[in-house]
Amino acid sequence: MRSWVIGYDVADPKRLNRVHRVMLNRATPIEYSIFLYCGTENGLDECLQSVSALIDPRADDVRCYPLPQRGFQERIGRATLPAGIHWTALPASWGMQA
Repeated sequence: MRSWVIGYDVADPKRLNRVHRVMLNRATPIEYSIFLYCGTENGLDECLQSVSALIDPRADDVRCYPLPQRGFQERIGRATLPAGIHWTALPASWGMQA
């Protein structure tokens, strides 16, 4: 199992909403158009193929970046959740930050 960050910039509001709904069913939202996908490469390929069918490649941009399996992960800035609350849908290493 690996983790990837998937981000997109979709020009048309209808396409944007469709892509967002597809991504919500396959990955964890970090921001509106940034998602964390944790799974197999085959699952990632299926996710990206689903999104690819919805976008206009001349106007839209979808990017996918693998995260290092043992890399440093840190959040900087305002906490998303109150202190002591951990969202278990994210990898455990993300929930234990100060």
